[in-house]
Amino acid sequence: MAKKGHKYIFVIGGVMSGVGKGVTTASIGKVLQANGYKVNLVKVDPYLNVDAGTMNPIEHGEAFVLRSGLETDQDMGNYERFLGRDLPEENYVTSGMVYRDVIERERNLGYDGKCVEAIPHIRDEIINRFEKAAAINGSQISVIEVGGTVGDFQNAMFIEASRVMKAKYPEDVLYIMVTYLPVPPKIGEMKTKPTQNAIRQLNSYGVQPDFIIGRSEEVLDSRRKDKIAQQCNIKPNHVISAPDIESIYDVPLNFERDNLSGLILEQLHLRKKHKKVAMTLWEDFVKKVHNPKKEINIAIVGKYFSSGDFVLSDVYISVIEAIKFSSFSLGAKPKLTWISSQDFESGKLPLSTLKKYDGVIVPGGFGTTGIDGIIRAIQYARENKIPYLGLCYGMQLAVIEYARNVVGIKDATTREMDPDAENLVIDIMEDQKKKLEERNYGGTMRLGVYPAEITKGTLAHKAYGEDMVEERHRHRYEVNPQYIERLEEKGMVFSGTSPDGTLMEIAELPAKVHPFFVATQFHPELQAKPLTPHPLFTAFAKSAIKRSMHSSK
Repeated sequence: MAKKGHKYIFVIGGVMSGVGKGVTTASIGKVLQANGYKVNLVKVDPYLNVDAGTMNPIEHGEAFVLRSGLETDQDMGNYERFLGRDLPEENYVTSGMVYRDVIERERNLGYDGKCVEAIPHIRDEIINRFEKAAAINGSQISVIEVGGTVGDFQNAMFIEASRVMKAKYPEDVLYIMVTYLPVPPKIGEMKTKPTQNAIRQLNSYGVQPDFIIGRSEEVLDSRRKDKIAQQCNIKPNHVISAPDIESIYDVPLNFERDNLSGLILEQLHLRKKHKKVAMTLWEDFVKKVHNPKKEINIAIVGKYFSSGDFVLSDVYISVIEAIKFSSFSLGAKPKLTWISSQDFESGKLPLSTLKKYDGVIVPGGFGTTGIDGIIRAIQYARENKIPYLGLCYGMQLAVIEYARNVVGIKDATTREMDPDAENLVIDIMEDQKKKLEERNYGGTMRLGVYPAEITKGTLAHKAYGEDMVEERHRHRYEVNPQYIERLEEKGMVFSGTSPDGTLMEIAELPAKVHPFFVATQFHPELQAKPLTPHPLFTAFAKSAIKRSMHSSK
């Protein structure tokens, strides 16, 4: 059962999905943290997937990898970025995890032969996980985002678990519903009825929200707030307006203008002890977001971009935010353009299109679709001295491009593209071969934090300023050691390696050859945060700014 004294805030969605529960949860965590409380943010995904690693990124968005290696929902990335710290794997919960553990315990006679049922066993396992996350983090307040929308069959058990916790410790549990208030264009008036219906549906679970955060295109006026308060049985000042804004990083500041942290702390019988320094640093960051002195044009060349007529930027959300943080820290705003590599293959776009950009990023990915187009784009960036940053697959393909066009290995490729090829410059890691043969895909890649030694005198060392770093990984393939000497003889520099020297972590070209050509086997974007931008992204942004200034003369 829930530990008495620890505070739990449950964030539940109403009306429809995609209204910003993740950003809301992260922002609530931020403003409570600024008050001096140790806050723990937990994401509940009601899927039967055990983790997010096997989910299609076009359907689900980015799989965010924690330090431990657990592949999670992209909201965990927002949590880390807003709190400015890394989170343990206990902060991510899926239905698959819960059911798996209960079934495994039953198979091992962990329930002493009792009939195992959803109530109480699944419900109690959920509560145990919430408690464990609080204990491991040593936090005072847990903010728990329940994925999906009220009324979804799959998240009902999590809401039931929260109800039991509330019944046991009524002063320690608080509910916030994030809802959507539409403004139909033909009517021109904000409508509260969908929200009223969502609250009634939540009431049917035995749960009454303490706060309602109203998402809408426009600001909620006092009339709408009063109506929601009356119909939904909450205080008018507990209806918080959350209109569409330019930057998600404004949300904590907007919440503070409505004194949300003070109201929450009062409801939880906690003292408000606002520490101005914490929010001042955040305010300074937001000022840079809104007042850039210059703009840089960055092309992101890859796949997983589109579904029908829609561009799905969530697939690369951490990459987007990382380049923003570094650019903003340098007084610049990045203008990002999504380029599908297949457009280069089909001839829809000429490669010379890239010449107008100040930098090119090739993010991670899997599979063979659009790979030739990416390799051509990398070659163009290399030959035309356009700042280049390759991430994971972006490094592997940069090595293949260099092997083909500089080293002279014309059929250089990766086992992922052609397992029977003669020159597998990129090959699968030895420990991965059996896993693939057995179709053991879930959670079996090289995942999580690994150390890397950085060679002095290189671009990477200049960026990091350190001889040893730790970075997060998510891949099965590596640079084949048999080709490293030939690549180095022709000028490629492996400036970051595993401590034993067997795995190539960073590939780059010397500054005298190219202004900035750096690629990493790991995912540096996963560790970038608003107040602590990642040094490699910052070095890339500096080079892009320099190119922009030169081209504008």
